[in-house]
Amino acid sequence: MGGGSWATALAKLLLQNCDSIIWYMRRDDRIADFKRLGHNPAYLTDCAFDLNRITFSSDINAVCSEADTLLMVMPSPYFKSHVDKITVDISDKAVVSAVKGIVPDVNEIISHYMTSRFGIAESRMLVVSGPCHAEEVALGRPSYLTVGCHDVFHSQQFAKCIAGPCLHTIISSDVDGIEYAAVLKNVYAIAAGIIHGIKSGDNFQAMLVCNAIREMERFVDTVCPRPRQICDSVYLGDLLVTSYSRFSRNHNFGSMIGRGYSVKAARMEMEQTAEGYYGTKCIHEINQQYGVEMPILEGVYDILYRGASPMETLRSVSATFI
Repeated sequence: MGGGSWATALAKLLLQNCDSIIWYMRRDDRIADFKRLGHNPAYLTDCAFDLNRITFSSDINAVCSEADTLLMVMPSPYFKSHVDKITVDISDKAVVSAVKGIVPDVNEIISHYMTSRFGIAESRMLVVSGPCHAEEVALGRPSYLTVGCHDVFHSQQFAKCIAGPCLHTIISSDVDGIEYAAVLKNVYAIAAGIIHGIKSGDNFQAMLVCNAIREMERFVDTVCPRPRQICDSVYLGDLLVTSYSRFSRNHNFGSMIGRGYSVKAARMEMEQTAEGYYGTKCIHEINQQYGVEMPILEGVYDILYRGASPMETLRSVSATFI
């Protein structure tokens, strides 16, 4: 469910192991172009598909009725507008979120929103995350994804659907921690991009990332306390690849701001959604309840939403680095 680059990469993985898929895209013109060209006309255009194994539909309720598992890959800013159109009963479905964002306005991670809104049982609510850029997955480069679910059977079943020669899967039960970490790493990638844009150097960026993982750990341990290893790939690995990779839209968004773009201009320039822009505001608001010390998050919030100077703000934030 979704028509972007990550949805396209995941569809390619699924078709290595599944006979067929139903693919929801909201735009009929995009579906028509996909059928005509044999690939997504807008994203990962070198990634060819066997159209005989795909049923396309722009009717979200028809898709939800027919599918047994719903893999949701919409950008978080538009997630609610899509799923709130669902009127059929999906409480018996397995739902997998690959969104890596928070539902704006209600400030809920996807799993919480789906369980409360549609009555999805926790045992049937999954998340998939990790240090994987869609571009590299589509190229068949070695990649690792973590599948999180409170029910190990369901996580293992979905892991089998996406695993392959170049895609390795890891099983976890830390659903909430994985989701919050996926949001935070985008925020920190914006900060890393700003450092790149203002040419503060690799040394400074390394210190930022070191402190960002500590900040992430403080937050997730407070909001959803449980044993976890913050250096696992789904936490630290995802933070590293998003902070440093040329494929990272959040890093690139931050880099534009560091080079002098206004936030509005940088958002208009981006061809894809920089999830961290929305995630920054959501986590800032959520943290009003918890009061976790998060100087990097607050610095990015000041830059994006209060018009603060990137250079001066990051200089101030660096005083908290250890």
